Amino acid sequence: MGNKQIKQHLETAQKTGILKISLQRLQEFPPQLKAYPNVLKTLDLSENRFERVPDELGKLTLLKHLNLSGNRLAELNEVVGELVKLEVLLLMDNLLTKLPKTLANCTHLKTVNLSNNQLKEFPGMLCGLKQLDVLDLSRNRITEVPAEVGGLYVTELNLNQNQISSLAEDVAECRKLKTLRLEENCLQATAFTPRILKDSKICNLAVDGNLFNSKQFTDLDGYDVYMERYTAVRKKMF
Repeated sequence: MGNKQIKQHLETAQKTGILKISLQRLQEFPPQLKAYPNVLKTLDLSENRFERVPDELGKLTLLKHLNLSGNRLAELNEVVGELVKLEVLLLMDNLLTKLPKTLANCTHLKTVNLSNNQLKEFPGMLCGLKQLDVLDLSRNRITEVPAEVGGLYVTELNLNQNQISSLAEDVAECRKLKTLRLEENCLQATAFTPRILKDSKICNLAVDGNLFNSKQFTDLDGYDVYMERYTAVRKKMF
């Protein structure tokens, strides 16, 4: 896609509110975006070679859908926190090691995908976002799930393929959490306390590939209570 094509895309996007410039091997954001009118609701810049997000992105305050996946971002500019209407944030397949606290300002977020990055800490700034429904943190380097996880409102939390050895039982306090994926981590069976198994609303718990076998899991105090929830949901599905 040359400059002429990008220009055409930008002109069309002023009418549609949708701009897609992906798979172009771009190393820098199109300069035309820096003075672009605030009309975009969807911006897809995935599968390029961006290493940073420019400050000008913060001016696109009408954005609802932002796709920056498949780039080379090691950090996320805190101006993302100015995108207060954002509902979908896709950042998978980057090199992110941390996230800005300003993401807590994006109170309309419904879906956040951070799969396949370099995150070592659970992104606590996402706890308390009441619209957030799905959070994907799989394939990172997270080592523990902290107590603040209890403030999450998600129905699905994916933590597969991390390095988690510690799970705060505050996860039982998640008001809406139904699906918790913890496959291929470093957890002992004892991480799943009676409080998590008995008192939470989790009805789909994926735990294969940790440091225990299936019998150790099924022998846990509270496993039968968890299975009652699991079975009840399955009955509703069929």
